[in-house]
Amino acid sequence: MSRLHAENHLVSRIGWLRAAVLGANDGIVSTASLIVGVASASASTSEVLVAGVAGLVAGAMSMAAGEYVSVSSQSDTERADLDRERAELKTQPEFERQELADIYVKRGVAPELALQVADQLTARDALGAHAHDELGISDMTTARPIQAALTSAATFAVGAALPLLMVVVAPASLLVATVSGASLLFLALLGALGARAGGADVLRATVRVTFWGAFAMALTAGIGAVVGTAV
Repeated sequence: MSRLHAENHLVSRIGWLRAAVLGANDGIVSTASLIVGVASASASTSEVLVAGVAGLVAGAMSMAAGEYVSVSSQSDTERADLDRERAELKTQPEFERQELADIYVKRGVAPELALQVADQLTARDALGAHAHDELGISDMTTARPIQAALTSAATFAVGAALPLLMVVVAPASLLVATVSGASLLFLALLGALGARAGGADVLRATVRVTFWGAFAMALTAGIGAVVGTAV
């Protein structure tokens, strides 16, 4: 494996890890907030569990559908760009050759050498060279709708399963406190993991994700209590 390929592979893995952490965070926050809101309305443990499971399924399907549509649109755009580039390579090869060389000149390559590089890459894979350097499309970054949808659904479901597990093991009298505390702990751990993967400040990321998670749960708990009292 070349050094460049290894670096691209590492970047791809880090990007996937951060996406997985974000999906799990969404699952924890939305499901824990739903559970806390329903529990605060004086619902029974079985009702809370049913609501949590429904939230997990609905959230996972929503994430999958949204991601599939979004990435499919990106894939359509990439396909259209490649079709246009393929046609331009046939109708105006000299212009495309110079365009590719100009890209390398802007990166600091001498004009003569840039033309040589453009010629060599064009001879090997003209469309691939233009896709990578002009359009920013490569095997590592190309849109994969089904993979993106399945990944989003799976990571959301994993995150949502954590507060649901707390509903099963926690006593009814401590349900809200247990789910809230455990969910904030899970969020803190995931926030720290995501920050370390991306090279960001761990403390800042952890505080940010736990603060907004606590805010969401407190808000739904308040609404649940008000609705439960009113009903």
